[in-house]
Amino acid sequence: AELRAAVRALVGNLDTLFTALGLREESFAVGTLSRVIAAELASYAPARNRRRTATNKASVIFVDRTLDLAGAVGHHGDNLAEKILSVLPRLPGHKTDVMVNMVELTALQTTDETCSIIAPGCLAQPNDPAAQALWESFMNVKQKEAVMEARRHLVEAASRENLRCLNPFGAMSLGRVTPEQLSSYIQLFRNNLKALENHCGLLQLVLAMVQTLKHPQTSKWDNFLAFERLLLQTIGESEMPSVLNQLLPMIRSYNERTKDDYSCEDFLVLLVYMYSVVGELKSGKELDIAEEKVKKALVKAICDEPEPSPVLQKIT
Repeated sequence: AELRAAVRALVGNLDTLFTALGLREESFAVGTLSRVIAAELASYAPARNRRRTATNKASVIFVDRTLDLAGAVGHHGDNLAEKILSVLPRLPGHKTDVMVNMVELTALQTTDETCSIIAPGCLAQPNDPAAQALWESFMNVKQKEAVMEARRHLVEAASRENLRCLNPFGAMSLGRVTPEQLSSYIQLFRNNLKALENHCGLLQLVLAMVQTLKHPQTSKWDNFLAFERLLLQTIGESEMPSVLNQLLPMIRSYNERTKDDYSCEDFLVLLVYMYSVVGELKSGKELDIAEEKVKKALVKAICDEPEPSPVLQKIT
């Protein structure tokens, strides 16, 4: 009853808005609740009268917010910017920038990731046109093209500084660019302070990319993508209980997990994705049993975590 009242209130408000704008709308809906609202608006008596007399035409698209969740937890984006922002640690005090480890450009070689002697780099490079152009490509082109673009920028910068590079333009013709190859180009700048200063912004972005591509979370990203595609296929062919039963053996406690297994947070992300894309569920005994098994396995896994992450702490 409360939801019906809320839908009718929303429809009334929309009708008032469209009346003020003199609109004759054509409604489209994506998602279950959106269809309900669009249908309610279509049959609303004052709206019907308005559509007869209104002069301006408009298309109105209603989209369920649960579909936003599927986008936020999905791994379908093939751009580097998304991966860099997901994988690298946050720059202290910032929500949209990350810390780039700059040790590679110094004489201090340490494997300690928490080394705080060297100030971290970041993605924001407003004073470097080459870095800005590269960041645009991280956001707008596919990963493979962005990596090749990074190599092109590095090789051009190295040749401008007359840094010794073993046949860089021959290397340019090779197909695949590896993070190791990019690291070797970065090393050319290491002992040249003037070159470092001239191309510092570009080097920070390329380092961010190299560190992201080498990060174990990146291979996990590809596993997520493969699993999401399989889920979409399975959900199309069978009911939710069988999909949950497929997921069940993969939920493992801390002591049983290897580095390639999904963590508790990973499963929560997958569950949000599944329930977002599946839409309306047919409730029944089979679904209740399957959900109960998944709940028990997840609760056990969460309770067995030696150091629960901030997200898990919040949830519990």
